[in-house]
Amino acid sequence: DPHGKFSISPQFGIIRTKKPLDHEAQSVVVLTVQSQLGNSPVYSSTQVNISVIDINDNPPVFPTKSDKVTISHTQPPGTAVYIAHAEDKDSGLNGAIKYSIASKQSDAFSIDPSLGVVNLTRTVFAEKQQEYTLHIAAEDCGTPPLTSLLMLTAINLTDHRLASLAVKIVIVDVNDNSPSFVSSPLSYVMENVEVGFLVHHIIAKDPDEGRNGQVTYHILSGNENKAFVLDKITGLLTTAQFLDREVQECYSLTVIALDDGNPALSATQVLTITVLDVNDETPVFLKQLYETAVHENQDPGEFVVRVEAVDRDAGLNSLLLYEILPGAGYEKFKMNSDSGELVTAASLDRETQEVFSIKGSSCHDLGSPSRSSTAQLHLTVLDENDHSPLFAKTQYHISVTEDLEEGSAILDLSASDEDAGLNGEVMYSLIDDTYGAFAIDSVTGSIITTKALDRETKSQYTFRAVASDCSTHFPRSTTVMTVLIQDVNDNAPKFEQSYYKASVWEGQSPKTDIIQVFATDLDSGLNGETEYSILSGNENATFLIDSARGILTTNTGLDYENTSSYRFLVLLASDRGTPSLNSTATVLITVLDVNDNPPVFSSPEYHVHVKESIPIGSHITEVSAKDCDAGANAEITYAIISGNERGHFRLDGTTGSVNLVKTLDYEDTMKFTLVIQAT
Repeated sequence: DPHGKFSISPQFGIIRTKKPLDHEAQSVVVLTVQSQLGNSPVYSSTQVNISVIDINDNPPVFPTKSDKVTISHTQPPGTAVYIAHAEDKDSGLNGAIKYSIASKQSDAFSIDPSLGVVNLTRTVFAEKQQEYTLHIAAEDCGTPPLTSLLMLTAINLTDHRLASLAVKIVIVDVNDNSPSFVSSPLSYVMENVEVGFLVHHIIAKDPDEGRNGQVTYHILSGNENKAFVLDKITGLLTTAQFLDREVQECYSLTVIALDDGNPALSATQVLTITVLDVNDETPVFLKQLYETAVHENQDPGEFVVRVEAVDRDAGLNSLLLYEILPGAGYEKFKMNSDSGELVTAASLDRETQEVFSIKGSSCHDLGSPSRSSTAQLHLTVLDENDHSPLFAKTQYHISVTEDLEEGSAILDLSASDEDAGLNGEVMYSLIDDTYGAFAIDSVTGSIITTKALDRETKSQYTFRAVASDCSTHFPRSTTVMTVLIQDVNDNAPKFEQSYYKASVWEGQSPKTDIIQVFATDLDSGLNGETEYSILSGNENATFLIDSARGILTTNTGLDYENTSSYRFLVLLASDRGTPSLNSTATVLITVLDVNDNPPVFSSPEYHVHVKESIPIGSHITEVSAKDCDAGANAEITYAIISGNERGHFRLDGTTGSVNLVKTLDYEDTMKFTLVIQAT
């Protein structure tokens, strides 16, 4: 800023104008701004591009206020008789000129509004009018438009005037001057201008006259992509397509100015066109999705990831600021707005939130208006082994039946560990003696039987199960298992003896107790409740048994003489399980004899005939009696209770044999009547 047109606030960096600016004198100002920080200054600098926007403050200007041209009736319609040329120091539409005939005395003339070429519209005759006055207006396209006037006098030469001119000395111009550029070799244009925008007015002067001084303009090189169009007559350079500073920032056009002499002379100029940046590029992140991981339990300030975006614009339009957009969990992070580095703002806990999906990380440039873009952040919190496994319950009470097969699962224990991966893998074990009955799957926690269970041997097991992870720092989790073995009717009642002997006196009244039998059942509940019954050998319902107590009693009076024993009385002991189990025992019941039957002689009378001459000692007869009783009750003793008063006979008390002990005398006693008693 050599002319001191600008000032800057040292504290806030606000740039202000100090003097009026003139677009025509300088359309672009490039300021270098320096900042310093601290007592031992640290310096930083940046470049500020200031475009001075044109206003329509300059009217078109003709080189002269009036001019003359000669015409002849020999010139046909359409002949160009004059080229009006005005210059406007403004740019863009403010410097674009339109030509018109403001007032005219005849309709013999017309003008090209863009090129300023005045043409005949018909043949002119001097006899009718020798001089024409045209007022040519040059008007720019600004708002409001500014106008200048040129008075052009057209003199119609007659043959007489030509003749009179023949005596004059005319100095004929020779093309001895090349065109010379008077326009600036530098031009600036914003990249967002429309197609057809006036970029630069190329002007070259040629002091020669006539065609020798008429200049046309052409682009020799630098316009290979056809970005610009140059009007060869007016020298107006306009855009032919949209410009993009990010594709091409600078154009170097080699322009030639060529006069119409013979031979033609020319001059060249390298026109440098700088395309000025417009904030038309949106920042673009190098990745649309940033995926990273960070460990839990770290102190705030832990580095997470660095995001990066690029902006193809220049200057402030390309300076980026980064931020995190509000979303779930975003408050746990903070981002360096300049570098894009993301760090934690708090200690993270994976068990509370394992994944943070933040949409998004945003960046915006410092252009006006600002442009921005977003990227997705996917953050995974890595686990640390900071939790021990926990069982759902501290105690488990379960019941299983004793008939489970070996290898049966009785319970699936589950302990949860909030950690992940290996840190959360739970291993199970048993730490108490299970008497070889149970084991636990170390991976699944399933408790299985390792042998057949027998409630009658052991009806309850109590042991502890442990859940642990791979950590050696955290305590293990323990739960107490109480397993109750439920009874299955797998034991039949068993009599104390398989064979019983008992006796009962005959003649006892019914319901007399004979014997009490006992059967034991190792099962419990209904499975161990025993009922007694008589299975067989009691066809006449002679006996009864108490179903609960097992007491066998008579149901009728017994008669030894009828049945002295019952050998095949089979008792049944049954439990109340389902299905019922049973066992049997045999009872031998002996009926004891009571002396309830007298001896009975085989004949009520015995008649014996003997000779009186039989010798002493002879066997006379033998009496016999029977007793239905048994034992001593059936042992019979015989005795003569009458008729043997003189002692002729002797009776054997045991055998009942009667013998003669004294001689018989028929004449004395013809007949003996002996009364014999059997006892």
